[in-house]
Amino acid sequence: MTTEFQVRLANRPGMLATLAEQVSSAGINIEALTAYGVDEDGVVHLVTDDHVTTRSVLTRAGLSFEERTVLVTILDHRPGSMAAMSRRLADSGVNIEAVYLLRSSAEGLEFALAVDDPELAKTKITLAR
Repeated sequence: MTTEFQVRLANRPGMLATLAEQVSSAGINIEALTAYGVDEDGVVHLVTDDHVTTRSVLTRAGLSFEERTVLVTILDHRPGSMAAMSRRLADSGVNIEAVYLLRSSAEGLEFALAVDDPELAKTKITLAR
């Protein structure tokens, strides 16, 4: 398991650059990121290699953010792997709120999953070590 941060920013040039600079200047590596803008608002979902320091950086910067635990799983690198995993969760009543592809290799696809019931989800997927 790891931590996801959802950071709210203004949707203007330089905001993502500033966030990335603040994180990197603290020695934190970004492992997964998605960002999008809707009108005046920007939203960044971010997974890093150091959630404690990330929380401190975001707090010191005065940024509005939420955090939640995400599960990490490795799926076979073949058609149907995502379908099978997401169906197991859906059939158990677990809602997937966000998915991040962390790494892709011949050994498999490593995903971070934000779900509404992490404890139940852990019983339905294989967690990465």
